[in-house]
Amino acid sequence: MNHAMLLPILLPLFCGGLLVVMPARWRARSRWLGVLATLALLPIAAGIVGQAAGGNIAVYALGNWAAPFGIVLQLDRLAALMLLLTALLGAAAVLSAGERDTRAGRHFDALFQFQLMGLNGAFLAGDLFNLFVFFEILLIASYALLVHGGGSERIGAGLHYVVLNLVGSSFFLLAIGVLYGITGTLNMADLGERLARLAPSEVPLALAAGAMLMLVFGLKAAIFPLSFWLPRAYAAAAGPVAALFAIMTKVGIYAILRCHALLFDGGRGWFGAFMHHWLWWLAIVTMVLAACGALAARSMKRLTGYLVLVSVGLLCAGVSMQTPQAWSATLYYLASTTVGTAALFLLADSLELPSGRMPVGGGVSRLAGTLYLTAAIAVVGLPPLSGFIGKVMLMQAVPLYGEWNGAAVLWPAVLVSSLALIVAISRTGSRLLWQGPAAAAAHEHGMVTRPQASTPPVRRPDAAKLVCCALLLACSVALVVFARPLSGYLDATALQLFDRAAYTRAVLGAPTEPAR
Repeated sequence: MNHAMLLPILLPLFCGGLLVVMPARWRARSRWLGVLATLALLPIAAGIVGQAAGGNIAVYALGNWAAPFGIVLQLDRLAALMLLLTALLGAAAVLSAGERDTRAGRHFDALFQFQLMGLNGAFLAGDLFNLFVFFEILLIASYALLVHGGGSERIGAGLHYVVLNLVGSSFFLLAIGVLYGITGTLNMADLGERLARLAPSEVPLALAAGAMLMLVFGLKAAIFPLSFWLPRAYAAAAGPVAALFAIMTKVGIYAILRCHALLFDGGRGWFGAFMHHWLWWLAIVTMVLAACGALAARSMKRLTGYLVLVSVGLLCAGVSMQTPQAWSATLYYLASTTVGTAALFLLADSLELPSGRMPVGGGVSRLAGTLYLTAAIAVVGLPPLSGFIGKVMLMQAVPLYGEWNGAAVLWPAVLVSSLALIVAISRTGSRLLWQGPAAAAAHEHGMVTRPQASTPPVRRPDAAKLVCCALLLACSVALVVFARPLSGYLDATALQLFDRAAYTRAVLGAPTEPAR
């Protein structure tokens, strides 16, 4: 077996456990241990991507118990890509976290490690129950990270977030119970084979279980009408936490892709019509409503939250098209929007006060302005950065003719929402880069006539956050520079997802009876 597959789970697990028991007076040592453990995930994830690039599906049977009875981890191109993306975001977030973030409460670094463990485990899980387990690990850690430091805004947003996700977890368990009751297995490869051979009388029950799974994953991805919690929760979180949360919605997208490919045969079975008729239209509505929310946003963090929602809508639209070309484009856009929105969260936390007002960035306003402009271009989808390439790839993947002309719906939604985002992000940029510095300069030179209490406080931007923001934006540029080889990798990833027989051979070890 390839024991390296366990490292993305075991490293943050043991590091987080050690950080919990370390004395409070060792805060500096705890900080260094957390940073080093997170950075160590980068070469591990890079090596895993290299291993998965060959096309083999690696399977790790815990305790050497063979599937479908034992617990297995599975590694393919998609899982490797998500592990690398998580490692990049984790490194940027942990390096950007300063004393103001880590010392606002206890166990920040330990919670951060458990969050990484839950994310990595969800991407490697080979059965539905362990996917649920890792979902709960990352959600419990995210509950504590969201309210870390306290305050009425964080507590209120955290309570809303916790209640919704507890309801989602209940539906997840119910769906797992139904699927196990009608198939006798929860291993995803084996479950897909058994669902394909269901008797007609059992299909409605399986359809209900699949709908509950999509409801849960839709909540994690924050698709309409389960999306209203996201802007408030992400705006209330600390900058490094919000940057890591940028991949949380992508866990929902990943789960939809994984279950849709393995359990429901990539849309070729009885569940495909459900995905097409429901997920597609919910995705379009999510894009439109999130663009309207961005126009109404009054803070940079809340605006970024709505930018995440717009990207979620476009990603779900790509998933619902159920073709290798669309899924390849979806994965490219997923990587682009994740690093872009994470960079914006770090930038917002550096330049914006907790109240949402803009302080002065006097000495570094040009650097901040350059970073903001670059991030805006990447996230909104303007040329020449990766957001534009991802949107064009998705628009090209839409059917232009036939019974279903998706381009007549998606193209106007993408263009109109992009225009609304340009207006919203330009307005926020004007307030951030011109109005704020001008007001602060007047205040510094004694030219302010209004009371001093109403003058925006002066606060220098956090250099660490600006550097990490720049590193994430460099990744966005790299997505453009290496677009051709990356597109080849993603094309192979999408084709691999549609080859359910390969997963069956890799996980179960032998071909099963073909579906009737």
